[in-house]
Amino acid sequence: MPYFDAASAAPLHPVARQALLAALDEGWADPARLYREGRRARLLLDAAREAAAEAVGCRPDELVFTSSGTTAVHAGIAGALSGRRRVGRHLAHSAVEHSSVLHSAAAHEAAGGSRTEVLVDRFGAVDPAAFGEALRADTALACLQSANHEVGTEQPVAEVAALCAEAGVPLLVDAAQSLGWGPVPAGWSLLTASAHKWGGPAGVGLLAVRKGTRFSPQGPAGERESGRAPGFENLPAIVAAAASLRAVRDGAAAEAVRLRALVDRIRGVVAERVPDVEVVGDPVRRLPHLVTFSCLYVDGETLLHELDRREFSVSSGSSCTSSTLTPSHVLKAMGVLSEGNVRVSLPPGTAGTDVDRFLEVLPKVVADVRERLGAPVTAPPSPAPAASLVVDALGRRCPIPVIELAKVIGEVAVGATVTVLADDEAARLDIPAWCEMRGQEYVGEEPADRGSAYVVRRLS
Repeated sequence: MPYFDAASAAPLHPVARQALLAALDEGWADPARLYREGRRARLLLDAAREAAAEAVGCRPDELVFTSSGTTAVHAGIAGALSGRRRVGRHLAHSAVEHSSVLHSAAAHEAAGGSRTEVLVDRFGAVDPAAFGEALRADTALACLQSANHEVGTEQPVAEVAALCAEAGVPLLVDAAQSLGWGPVPAGWSLLTASAHKWGGPAGVGLLAVRKGTRFSPQGPAGERESGRAPGFENLPAIVAAAASLRAVRDGAAAEAVRLRALVDRIRGVVAERVPDVEVVGDPVRRLPHLVTFSCLYVDGETLLHELDRREFSVSSGSSCTSSTLTPSHVLKAMGVLSEGNVRVSLPPGTAGTDVDRFLEVLPKVVADVRERLGAPVTAPPSPAPAASLVVDALGRRCPIPVIELAKVIGEVAVGATVTVLADDEAARLDIPAWCEMRGQEYVGEEPADRGSAYVVRRLS
């Protein structure tokens, strides 16, 4: 069964499995003890730290192991903000950061701090100049991911890091998605990563803090990992994480070329064979193994289930696949279509034949889901001099509001409007996206008794 969700968790690398089993036998003792079993465990821990630090591009004494990438982010942000509290309490971050960064930012704001969210373009990238403008005299920390976890777009880390250095602001880089593919550009002050993203075991994160960066660990003090990650080290998992990172990096260049070609094929064929689809993310400056696209008139949850029935494991940022009915904050920040969203992230070793079969199956699956939902399959009728219409889609989840809009747009005269009443948060994103794809004018959103009224003017 082809597994196409490496961005969530990559399959355990064979080297990780071997190192894990060996460390279970050799690294079970307390590395803080002086007897021989403890000394043996300490040697393993030190070797793992040196290997991980080499991959990150820092000194071994600048890197600690945490219980997860999320824990590393939370500890890194809290420690940096506390260490620079005399400078101020302002935090700057991009609008498309991982939820762990956004949750830390929200907690900081709730505790009396302030934050600025830097907007991104339609590809999901920040403008370095705009990021620089978000830095203030009281900015204690800036956060920018190296590459986006949902659409694969790489961020201009080097340019932003230079602006942060000029302003005297430390930059935390979340490198969870990119570290397995290569080092992060220089200039960062703090870096976080997560082992299960590159084929290491789950439950191991990395936090690197450059010497000279003011940092004050929060929470009860601990004796281990420089006091920055309390608790007994999961030494076998740490050893496996470091060993697999080195192994993945050794083959990253060649594998990146191979997977990029497969992803380019997906990007091209999906746009060619699936009508009404939007392939999102930067087509060039992106991770080699990840592609995301959104399909009009498709229920994302149903689409993922149908692909799973055909033995393809993919993920989605569509609100239709969540219990909150809130579209992905990444897709929302980009202003792209969220309904029918599919993220394909290929693990190393993915066979080209599996990708070919996916591209054969996908168009029929999308067509079947659209037919089931009653989506329009023919061109709208000729323009008729009808009055403006109101579509009541209250209480109905996307993509239904968009489907109903598409059905009636041809019933109003050119220049007339269709007003869609909807209370699904995803409509705020998907209706404007539909207008851009269809060449119609999105007039705007107006308050309604329930939900919102979205006004669309027919242009053609």
